[in-house]
Amino acid sequence: MRPAFTVVKLVVAVLVLMLSMLSPSGPSRAQQAATVEISVKDHHFQPAEIHAPANRPVVLRVKNLDATAMEFESKSLGVEKVVAPGTQGAVNIRPLAPGQYEFFDDFHQETRGTLVVQ
Repeated sequence: MRPAFTVVKLVVAVLVLMLSMLSPSGPSRAQQAATVEISVKDHHFQPAEIHAPANRPVVLRVKNLDATAMEFESKSLGVEKVVAPGTQGAVNIRPLAPGQYEFFDDFHQETRGTLVVQ
């Protein structure tokens, strides 16, 4: 009876090891998002050029310091987000290849900026 019990323990140990390798919570499985902040004041992005790391998701926090709503939009990033006056919003951006990505305020099209991914 003792050898059968040892085999069961071995099988359980192997299953636990296999499941732990499949877990998405490990540091090599999930990429941590980089956080980048930008403000809008007097219909200008501050700063107008922001930087983010390549091949990592990005959370862009947009703070609207103006008295009117703005819509953060980017065709090249495929995102848009309306941000009410005096509030902030988060824009989730997929991992990107190195390059430059333009964005603008759709409600005030002269308000433009660039995301530089390196």
